[in-house]
Amino acid sequence: MKNLKALHLVLIGSFGVSLLILILILVLQQIGFNFNLEAIVLVPLLGGISTFSIFYILIKQFIYERLKLVYRSIRKGKFQHDKEFDYSFKRDLIKEAEVETKIWLEERQEEISKLKDQEEFRREFLGNLAHELKTPIFSIQGYLLTLLEGGLEDEKVNREFLERASKATDRMTNLLEDLDTITKLEVNELKTERKPFNINDLIKEIFESFDIISKEKNMTLKFAKHYEPIYALGDRAKIGQVFTNLIGNSIAYGNEGNTTSVRLYSLDDLITIEVSDNGPGISESALPRVFERFYRVEKSRNRHDGGSGLGLSIAKHIIEAHGHTITVRSTEGVGSTFTFALDKA
Repeated sequence: MKNLKALHLVLIGSFGVSLLILILILVLQQIGFNFNLEAIVLVPLLGGISTFSIFYILIKQFIYERLKLVYRSIRKGKFQHDKEFDYSFKRDLIKEAEVETKIWLEERQEEISKLKDQEEFRREFLGNLAHELKTPIFSIQGYLLTLLEGGLEDEKVNREFLERASKATDRMTNLLEDLDTITKLEVNELKTERKPFNINDLIKEIFESFDIISKEKNMTLKFAKHYEPIYALGDRAKIGQVFTNLIGNSIAYGNEGNTTSVRLYSLDDLITIEVSDNGPGISESALPRVFERFYRVEKSRNRHDGGSGLGLSIAKHIIEAHGHTITVRSTEGVGSTFTFALDKA
C-alpha cells in the first residue's frame, strides 16, 4: 500500500465507498425496501464520484499545498511560479517529498560538517597567527626594555639589541605582507601578468639568491641535468616566488649536506616542474595539510627557523591562479618532491 500513488489510493477508496453503498442498498432491498434499478446503479456511482471529488480537493488543498511549502524550503525557492509545481496525481509527490527531504537532510548534515571543519580551521588559524606574531613582538619588547633599563648607555649593547629588534620587526613585516598576499590570492584580487619568460634563467636567479645560505649549511642547489632554454607563459615574478618558497623551505628545514634539484619536463603545451630534495621528508599523515596556512610538519620546530609558515599556501594559490595545481609526494627519511605545471609559451 505504501508504494501506491495518491491517485491510486483515492480511486481505491472511492471504489470501496461505491461498493459499500451498493451492499447497503442490496441489504435494504432484502429487508423490505424497494429500490429500482436506476437507484441501485446511480447511488453507488454518485457516492464514489463524490468521494473521489472530496478527497481530491482535500489532498490538493491540504496536503499538496503544504508539500509545495516543503518543496520551496528544501529546494531553496526553486519554484518561482505556482505553475511550476505539478499538482498532478499521476506523480507520487508524497514519495518524491520523502526522497527530497532525505536528500535535503543529508545536504544539511554535510553543510554542518563543513561548518564545523571551517570553525576548527578558523580557531587553529587564529591560534597560529597569534603565535607567529607573539614571537617577534615579545622579542622587540624584551630588547626595548633592556635598553630602557640602562642598556641604551652601553654602545655595544644598544647597537646589538637595536639590530635584533630590527630583525624581529622585519620578520613581523614579512608575515603581514605574506598574509596580505594570500588574502588577495584567495579572493582573486592579486593580478597576474602572463608573459613568456625563460624558466631556466629564473631558476638560476633563485639558486643565486640562496647561494650564501646554502653554502653555510653545506647544501647543493642544482638542475637535475642540463636543459636547453624552455619558455613558459606566466607571471615571472610570482612564479619566482613559488620557487623561492619551495627552495627556501628545503634549505630551512633540510639537513646539512642535503641536495635540492629541479627537473623540467616539456610535453605538448605544458612544462612540468619538479623541485626535489633528499631531506627529512614528510609523514603520510601530514601530507594532506602541508599547503594549509601556518601548518608545520614539525610542531617542535623553533619559530625562528623558516619563514612565515605561509610559503606553501602562497605557492599553491599562485599556481592555481595560473590554472594548474601543485602536488607533493614524500617519504620520511628519503625526501620530498613538489610538482606543478605551467603553460608553454
